[in-house]
Amino acid sequence: MDRRKTAISVVLMVAGAAAAPGLAAGLAWMTNAIVAHDPGQAALAGVVVAALAVMVLTFGHFAHLAYFELSELAELDFDEQLIALSNGSVGIEHHERAEHADALTVLQQESRQFRVGLEALLNGIGLGLAVTFTGVLLALVNPWLLLLPLAAIPPLLTGRLAERIRDTARTATAESTRVALNLFHLSTSARLAGELRVFGLAKELRGRHTRLWADSTRGLWRAHLAATWIRAAGQVIFALAYVGAVLLVVRDAIAGRRGVGEVVLVIALAAQVNQQVTTAVTLLQDLQRMSSAYRRLAGIREVVTVSSPGVESPPDRLTDGIRLDDVGFTYPGTDAKVLSDVNLHIPAGSTAAIVGENGAGKTTLVKLLCGFYQPTRGQVLIDGVDMRRFPIEAWRERIAAGFQDFVRYEFLAGETVGLGDLPNLGDETAIRDALDRAQGSDVLDQLDDGLQTQLGKSFTEGAELSGGQWQKLALGRALMRSSPLLLVLDEPTSALDPQAEHALFERYAEQARRVGEATGAITLFVSHRFSTVRMADLIIVVQDGRVAEVGDHSTLAAGGGLYSELFALQAKAYS
Repeated sequence: MDRRKTAISVVLMVAGAAAAPGLAAGLAWMTNAIVAHDPGQAALAGVVVAALAVMVLTFGHFAHLAYFELSELAELDFDEQLIALSNGSVGIEHHERAEHADALTVLQQESRQFRVGLEALLNGIGLGLAVTFTGVLLALVNPWLLLLPLAAIPPLLTGRLAERIRDTARTATAESTRVALNLFHLSTSARLAGELRVFGLAKELRGRHTRLWADSTRGLWRAHLAATWIRAAGQVIFALAYVGAVLLVVRDAIAGRRGVGEVVLVIALAAQVNQQVTTAVTLLQDLQRMSSAYRRLAGIREVVTVSSPGVESPPDRLTDGIRLDDVGFTYPGTDAKVLSDVNLHIPAGSTAAIVGENGAGKTTLVKLLCGFYQPTRGQVLIDGVDMRRFPIEAWRERIAAGFQDFVRYEFLAGETVGLGDLPNLGDETAIRDALDRAQGSDVLDQLDDGLQTQLGKSFTEGAELSGGQWQKLALGRALMRSSPLLLVLDEPTSALDPQAEHALFERYAEQARRVGEATGAITLFVSHRFSTVRMADLIIVVQDGRVAEVGDHSTLAAGGGLYSELFALQAKAYS
């Protein structure tokens, strides 16, 4: 935060706000001088009034120039915290829990309000000083007038209640809003445009979007309407006090106990108090909204672990391998067991494949090995050490992964691959070697500037790639780390044809064996294509959350179990 600009903002805000009560006092002084036919005093008062008026009208605008940048920095800081919690956490549990997804939706919308919140904070400092000066001036006229600022309490209380109602409504409608936004992104995505047209889904998605948005809007509208009536009730109470204060001073003036200047002073101050109350209610609402956002952020932080306090370092090489000891897992918020009683040994230096029907638990098993989740029961042992004893960041530095739902990073082509090993992000030799291992070098041949080609239609001159080309770059990214202890390939070649996938894995299996002999590295892949699976040293068959069979292709194919059945069905389809 820039201290100099913060100081300038505070000084200008406070000076501008404090000048307003002074302006009322100056008007009273000038009025009394005019009534007393004192031109010298009237002229001097006029100069003071003019100077104070300039301060009131301009200082706030000058302060805006300074705090505008501060608000940008505050908003950026909040966004960075949100990104860190959303995607910089150890696990991914909060992404898959509806209540946290709703909180993230609200926070993403509220982050744009931080400019208003910071302005409210700075205005609040000046407002406090202005209220103090106003109270002193009112007390000098008539001590009973000190009750006027007290009449601001009901509007403040009703304002807080109104904002709580609105905040509750934002939470209640977050799910509808989140789904509606998702439908909007689906309907406007260039990548999905073809399928939407083939199946004629535009009207259906638009209708669902309209219904969800109407539900969300209806809930918010009811809350806003209730909040408006509640705020109005508080303002009515203050308005009655405002009228009473003016009548009190006018009565004294008629009785000769007060001069015309005092009447002008009280009318001006009463008007300012009215404005101060309105401003205070608005500021309180903005500050309350910002406070709610930070409370939500703190709530997510409580369930998100951004670091792992492991006490041991992962081994430099594997000697025994990976063991799953009586592992069970249940996703948070559900009672259904995804994995049960999993006991498994994947030897160091081996190439293993996980197969099974959809929903059997293959991907969940991969998530546990990557540390996205911790087992509900049992242990994942790396060379006999519970994986939870490793700092998760250190373990992830020793693994590499390629997923079916890979990310299409719209960076330079070389960066899109190099992200798989950040220390070598700019090493063109390492990047080309990784692409060669992924059999993706041909993608560069079709790019005008090779590794320096900007990818993605977000850029005017960005190159768009086919699904297979994007996947080859993603696979190259997964292979950037040349000697990880664990390489996980979860359906990473789904966009490639069977022949290309087979050739790729045949080549990589040979490389994996060489690396495995040197470091004991394990290659673990998930695939539905048995022509690829059969190349693995060890095939793990998962069924209903349990390991049903383990062995090599020949043993399992002749065993008459689930693998044999699935292999026969797929072989028949290709015959």
